[in-house]
Amino acid sequence: MNDRAVELLEQYEIEVLRTRKGRGAILCETSQGSLILKEYAGSQERIELQDRLLKQVAQAGLVQVERIVPDREGALFVKDNDGVKYVLKTWQDGRECSIHDRGECVEAVRLLARLHENMTLPSDKPGLPSAFSVEKEYEKRNRELKRVRNYLQQKKQKSWFELSLRRALDSFLEQAQTVTEEWKEYAGLLAEDTAEAGKTAGGRESGGRISFCHGDYQYHNILQGGSGWLLVNFEKYIRDNPVRDLYLLLRKLLEKENWSVSLGAELLEAYEKERPVSAHSRIDLYYRLAYPEKFWKIANFYYNSGKAWIPGKNQEKLERVIAQEQEKQHFLDEVFRDISRLR
Repeated sequence: MNDRAVELLEQYEIEVLRTRKGRGAILCETSQGSLILKEYAGSQERIELQDRLLKQVAQAGLVQVERIVPDREGALFVKDNDGVKYVLKTWQDGRECSIHDRGECVEAVRLLARLHENMTLPSDKPGLPSAFSVEKEYEKRNRELKRVRNYLQQKKQKSWFELSLRRALDSFLEQAQTVTEEWKEYAGLLAEDTAEAGKTAGGRESGGRISFCHGDYQYHNILQGGSGWLLVNFEKYIRDNPVRDLYLLLRKLLEKENWSVSLGAELLEAYEKERPVSAHSRIDLYYRLAYPEKFWKIANFYYNSGKAWIPGKNQEKLERVIAQEQEKQHFLDEVFRDISRLR
């Protein structure tokens, strides 16, 4: 973010009182309150859909979300002389949701459930993006894990991290493949049942509505300020089952709490008090949690990074994932003990 970007603010119907640099953005105090100017990498169609979703959520009044501020001509983003796009959004000074405060974690889940209530659009709206495919994503990740295994098998001299990764890889890859095959089998049966009933498969688009997710719902994007909680950074929104957001938040929180059964159960209960989770969505959530995503992230990051020097942080992350695996499986067994019956 360069200083020239500040000049772009002249294209808006606002009075800028002062600016300061933030993390990859410019924070602005203006006649319309606090705003934030950030680079935007998406398309015109994508930001228009984002704006529509945000306005719909705001109109419902169940949760506060950021708002895209149009320029004087009504455009949702502006460009600098190099063609780089920027978007101006509402903001509030405050702090991120505390992952160490159980009450705030529960509130974050409640806010998510209220958000999801209004993140749907009519299925007959033209130009909507394709739905995310869990099966295709897991198959892609499994291929990447196999590439890492093949690379390590052929590598003669291995560091301590590489030895640890290789020892753990077979077990986690087998787990990833099992989850993928079970999910594909379940999804196939569900598609047959819903086709017979004349409905859209997956239950994601029942009642002629299509569901969207925040796409990056974690504590960094849940801000507490003078006006209460504000949800920000919707640029990664995606058409998918709403449990995608719930899964991401749960995984982030539970990894830091060693997969606490009591915390996980409390968070799920808080969500369902606001928005009940269907049997299909509960199964979907189970498989997303069961897939070894954190291990895949570590392995994939290693494979696609320079290997001359491997940060000690990578070893710590790997050891933590391996050490937590027993607790994670216990969590899944306890909190999702009804999955076999639901399937």
